[in-house]
Amino acid sequence: MMKVLVTGSSGHLGSGLVKHLRDKGVDVVSIDIKEGEGTDYVVSILDSTTLRKIMEGVDTVVHTATLHKPHVATHAYSEFVDVNIKGTLNLLQISSELAVKSFVFTSTTSTFGDALVPERGKPSERIDEKTKIIPKNIYGVTKVSAEDLCRIFSRNHDLPCVVLRLSRFFQEEDDSPLARDLYNSDNLKCNEFLHRRVDIQDAVDAVVLAIEKAPKIKFSRLVISATTPFKNEDLEALRLDAKSVVSKHYPQLERIYESKGWKMYKSIDRVYFNDKARQVLGWRPKYNFAYVLNCIDSGLDYRSPLARYIGSKGYHEIDFWMGHIRLVTRNQT
Repeated sequence: MMKVLVTGSSGHLGSGLVKHLRDKGVDVVSIDIKEGEGTDYVVSILDSTTLRKIMEGVDTVVHTATLHKPHVATHAYSEFVDVNIKGTLNLLQISSELAVKSFVFTSTTSTFGDALVPERGKPSERIDEKTKIIPKNIYGVTKVSAEDLCRIFSRNHDLPCVVLRLSRFFQEEDDSPLARDLYNSDNLKCNEFLHRRVDIQDAVDAVVLAIEKAPKIKFSRLVISATTPFKNEDLEALRLDAKSVVSKHYPQLERIYESKGWKMYKSIDRVYFNDKARQVLGWRPKYNFAYVLNCIDSGLDYRSPLARYIGSKGYHEIDFWMGHIRLVTRNQT
């Protein structure tokens, strides 16, 4: 039976992955620096001695543990380097020594950074694996560096590595004060399924497929986001009048949104395209904007059962204010 190590198992994606795999009968060993329902060992990924003992007999590593974008407000640059780079290096070195068969690293679309916002007067950006990465903060820089470590270990140490650049899947309030002022939380999240959000169940499914296919793939970086309805020819109009473009694809939009008192964006500045992930992994994400609209129209919850189970976990142990949003709860590393 395959044995899988999941890091960050008390966090959003890690806890969802542990539950999914264990429900399928997979042998999972899980670690986090915080206790959690699905966490076996409370240990840091910087503790290479303990990690090596825990990883004996492991066939697959799924590395979700990280300092996230919200931690930029509370953690020093050196902490990002330690956790996101040195911690990843520890796991890669031990995985190589133990001849692990698959290493899946969950990265982020935040790695694209400044490439996500087009210049004034330009069409919406098409974001895919060919897009140039321009990190704009220490989070993005360290995640790109960790991705590059995966590439080196695949190339030089024959460790099959798949990097998944995940779009938004969290249930927390948006980190933009302007976005929170303009839209209620569900309205904003539903809009995001058009161009920059993935349900956590679809994200977990992508991880499972990456585990299976990593030995054949050897190395790849893949964008993981809900399948967008948009094409290249929509990008110019999306920047100017997003609602008209969305309404062409979904004539029922206005009726459904008016019934909720919701609003569509005036403009969309970037669209994530998942074509390569669907092709390389055979991934078929279920939760897209059409699915969301149908749920809203039928009075159903648009989130997957797994997303509802995980809910909102937060990112901080302390209670403080940043901009106009209160950041509370626990650190996920």
